[in-house]
Amino acid sequence: MVFYTMQAVMFWRLECPMIELVLGGVRSGKSHYAQQQALESGKRVVYLATAEAGDAEMQIRIKRHQRDRPQHWRTIEEPIKLAEVIQQYNKTNSCVLVDCLTLWLTNIMFDKQSELQLSLFEKETQALFTALTDFSGYIILVTNEVGLGVVAMDKMTRRFVDEAGLLHQKIATLSDKVVMVSAGLPQILK
Repeated sequence: MVFYTMQAVMFWRLECPMIELVLGGVRSGKSHYAQQQALESGKRVVYLATAEAGDAEMQIRIKRHQRDRPQHWRTIEEPIKLAEVIQQYNKTNSCVLVDCLTLWLTNIMFDKQSELQLSLFEKETQALFTALTDFSGYIILVTNEVGLGVVAMDKMTRRFVDEAGLLHQKIATLSDKVVMVSAGLPQILK
């Protein structure tokens, strides 16, 4: 049996590349958990927000997220070119917190008229997988687990849920750590 000191664990966490996928439902506590992980990393945090404020309610959600995170973190709002920003901050002393993959997936799958845009979807997801594979810092990816409910009635929603599930599986395979947050309680899956 191997025993590690807390110092050894912290050194590993600070010096080695790490991908962490954080899944959960709406208001499950996943963003709060991810922010705590970023704070504890000891690295320079880049908060990568993917949401677009399409209506007043979404504007309120975005403002709440902005209030909840430390002001000294660098915040970048990028709804589409996720991989490009990740590559820009590909440094061992960086912690990139992406919140959230589900909104990003919506942005790359559908245009403003809710039409499927498969070429952009395929290009950006492949770019993301490449960026994750090459990342040398600590990256935390927050996403909604949308596949736990009933099968949707309409074709477009079923397609989105399928693609989200496939995206999560692929990223979970690449990840060093996968956490499901439910009722504010993190459950380590990997």
